[in-house]
Amino acid sequence: MTKYFFLIISCFILWGIASCKNEGGVIKGEILNLDSPYILASYFAADSLVIDTISVGNKGKFKYPIDVDTLTTFSLYLNDYESAAVVFADEDQKLTVKGDARFSDLIRINGNDINDDLTSFKTENQELLMQRGQLLNNQREVNENDTSFNSSINRHEEMGKLNSLNHELTLKAEERIKENPTKLSSLILISNFFMNSDNPAALERVLGYLQGDVTKTAMAVSLNAYSDKLSRSAEGESMPYFQLTDDEGNRIQSSDFSGKYVLLSFISTTGIKSRETVELLKNAYDHLQRDSVEFITIYIDSESHPVEYVESDSIPWTVVAEKRSWGADIVDNYNVQYVPFNILISPDRTIQVRNIAAQGIVDEIKKSSENLIITDLE
Repeated sequence: MTKYFFLIISCFILWGIASCKNEGGVIKGEILNLDSPYILASYFAADSLVIDTISVGNKGKFKYPIDVDTLTTFSLYLNDYESAAVVFADEDQKLTVKGDARFSDLIRINGNDINDDLTSFKTENQELLMQRGQLLNNQREVNENDTSFNSSINRHEEMGKLNSLNHELTLKAEERIKENPTKLSSLILISNFFMNSDNPAALERVLGYLQGDVTKTAMAVSLNAYSDKLSRSAEGESMPYFQLTDDEGNRIQSSDFSGKYVLLSFISTTGIKSRETVELLKNAYDHLQRDSVEFITIYIDSESHPVEYVESDSIPWTVVAEKRSWGADIVDNYNVQYVPFNILISPDRTIQVRNIAAQGIVDEIKKSSENLIITDLE
C-alpha cells in the first residue's frame, strides 16, 4: 500500500511540474476606457502574421497566454485600432500591462528588462507624453467635415504644439540612448523616435551611440539599412528616379523635368489636411511661371482618379492615383511616412526641401529664382 501511495504522490508531483512548465508565458493586465470588450493582438510567428482577439472582462482586465521561444513583439490594438500598446515578450515570461486606452503612450508594461526600461522612460517623461496624448485626442475629436477658418487655425496651432512636444521627447530619447548604449530598449527608442524623422544626421548619430551585442541584432541591421536609405532621400541629395502613370495612361519619368523645379505632393483622398493642401498648392501655382515649375500630386490611397472631390477635377497640374498606394516605389524611395507631404526638387535635380509647407513654396523658389514669380506676395 505504501508503495502505491508514494507512486501516486510521485505522479502528482511530476504532473504539477509538467503543468507549470507547459503554462508558458502570459500577458495580463488592466486597461481603462476601452470602447469594446476585446483587444486585438498581432505578432509574427515565423513568416506569418498572427492576429488574436483577447476578451476583456470587468474594469478592462484581460489575460492572454502566449507561446513563443524567442523575443517577440506583440502589438495590442485598442478601441478599433485607435491606439496601441507594444509588448516585448520572450519564452515563458509573465508580463503585466496597465494604463488608459486614451493615453496609450503612457501604458505601463513590465516583466523583463526591455519593457521595464521603456516604462521607466515613460514615467520620467510622463508630463510630456500626457500633453502629447491630449493633443492627439483633441485632433481625433475634430469633425473632419468642419472646414471653418477658425477650426483650421486651431489645427495649425495644435500641430505646432505637437511638433514642439515631439522635438522635446526626441531629445529626451537621445539622452536615454546615449546613457544606455548596450540595451535593447535603446534600439526601441531609436525606432520610436527617429525612424520617421526627416533628419538623417540625427538617426545616424544615435545609431552611432550603440555598443556591444545590440549592434549585431536584426533590428540594428535594419535600422542601419533604413538610415542609409534616409540619407539617399535627404535634402541636398540627387532626386531618386521615379516613373509614374497618370489617369490618362501617360508615363511620367523623373528625367522629364530636368531644368525645372518639381513639387511632388503626396496626399490622400480623405482628410481635411489633404484638401487644405490642394487649395494652398493652387494658390502657390498661380504665382509661378508654368514653363519653369512642375507640380505632381500623387494620391497614394486610391486605385482610381479621386473624382469625389471638386478640387481634384480642377487641379491644373499632373495628378497620379498610385495603385500600389503605400507600397509604391516612389513612396519608399522618397521616404514618405505620412500625408500630406510635399517635396521640392531644384532644377539641378537635387532635393531642395522635404516636407515643405504649401504656403512656403513660392518664397522658397523666390530665394534663388526671382524670374519665376508672377506676383510678389506680401
